[in-house]
Amino acid sequence: MKHLETFENPYPQRDFVITHVYPEFTSMCPKTGMPDFGTITIQYVADKKCVELKSLKYYYHDYRTQGIFYEAITNKILDDLVELCEPKWMEITAEWTPRGGLHSIIEARYEKGE
Repeated sequence: MKHLETFENPYPQRDFVITHVYPEFTSMCPKTGMPDFGTITIQYVADKKCVELKSLKYYYHDYRTQGIFYEAITNKILDDLVELCEPKWMEITAEWTPRGGLHSIIEARYEKGE
């Protein structure tokens, strides 16, 4: 989380959905060392803080050399962003480029109070 930053929610009195789509996500398969390519979509309802986009991009870049499974990436991103922003609700969807005939989509959710 070394790169992640926030800014104050400009409308904390209103619930609105923020969606960020990053179609250039890359990491490495921990079994083969081959690159994995995917699209990470973040949707959330902010409470007091919003994630700053330039810092989010650099955070994603940290995964380029990590050997990590799809499921772990999706849940780690969710954990890191929930810790950082403390949103009312957040969902991370990781949609991976087909490899070996398989197309994987991993979704992880958080709701405040659960």
